[in-house]
Amino acid sequence: MSIEPISRRRFLRNASVAGAGAAAATTLAAPAVLAQAPLVVKMQTSWPASDIWMDFARQYTTRVQEMSGGRLQVDLLPAGAVVGAFQVMDAVHDGVLDACHTVPVYWYGKSKAASFFGTGPVFGGSATTMLGWFYQGGGADLYRELTQDILSLNVVGFMGFPMPAQPFGWFKGEVNSVADIQGFKYRTVGLAADLLQAMGMSVAQLPGGEIVPAMERGVIDAFEFNNPSSDLRFGAPDVAKNYYLSSYHQASESFEFCFNRDFYEDLEPDLQAILKYGVEAASTSNTALAMENYSSDLQKLQNELGVTVHRTSSEILAAQIEAWDKLIVELEADPFSKKVMDSQRAWVEKVGYYELMNAPDLALAYEHYFPGKLKL
Repeated sequence: MSIEPISRRRFLRNASVAGAGAAAATTLAAPAVLAQAPLVVKMQTSWPASDIWMDFARQYTTRVQEMSGGRLQVDLLPAGAVVGAFQVMDAVHDGVLDACHTVPVYWYGKSKAASFFGTGPVFGGSATTMLGWFYQGGGADLYRELTQDILSLNVVGFMGFPMPAQPFGWFKGEVNSVADIQGFKYRTVGLAADLLQAMGMSVAQLPGGEIVPAMERGVIDAFEFNNPSSDLRFGAPDVAKNYYLSSYHQASESFEFCFNRDFYEDLEPDLQAILKYGVEAASTSNTALAMENYSSDLQKLQNELGVTVHRTSSEILAAQIEAWDKLIVELEADPFSKKVMDSQRAWVEKVGYYELMNAPDLALAYEHYFPGKLKL
């Protein structure tokens, strides 16, 4: 007779239930147990404790705990609490962590294809377009193929919060042309590193918490991270005063919510659903919080901290697209990478057409009611 294997987590949970039943049977006068002890989910992020992205992660954990009626309790930890920011995927795979809150590009070292799920080529779709591709255009199946079939990672993952396009970043002086950025030691991550190296930069891939110290030591002399709030909180205006918004280097990223597969599949179906669909709930709340904080902090950078906010020049933006064209040819040599990009192109060609044809010129309306502010 074969015996079905049982995980340590399931064994402990079943033992707990059996123990509770035995206690009830032998202690007739004791009151009934009204609630079981919560299952603790050990979750680490890739963000410093002070970063706004920890606030976003807390929005997720709050929703999970409340929707589960307290049956799930998330122990949320910042980067470095257990492992480094770039090591959370390995820790989840190994079972050192139950879950992580990160971005796929942080495990880009395992496969360049990871970058397609957040910081890949920009075919004309926004972050919202590409999050739609993940859930309705075949992206989730390709993500499973990469993580489970190709890389044999013991994980289950979901995407949430379509991030606004990331700024080109922070520079000590003005950069208006491609010639102006030649030789810069610049921080970015993922395929954006390959892209900007092709444009003449020397690139260092660093976690967010290491950026300002690297600027202070001269390891880098320009950088991007993600948004005005994160940049403000980790001290970007202390080391540079020129902030360039708009870029094609990382225009469609989302958070990655990743779980150890054994841990996730051992849960009751309703708790699995709470972890999964809690991502969608947090995506909405993250978007609202980002809109308020990012815009307020951009004003603070300009009005209180002496930062000059620029829009990246058309010359640099055009050069980024040309650099993507060359990089795409190289990436297509890998069959899986080509399969992902073919899927994304088909999705953007269809969905982007609708979005762009349907979208009114919001800048025109903004300029009408707030004249002279945009300076596009």
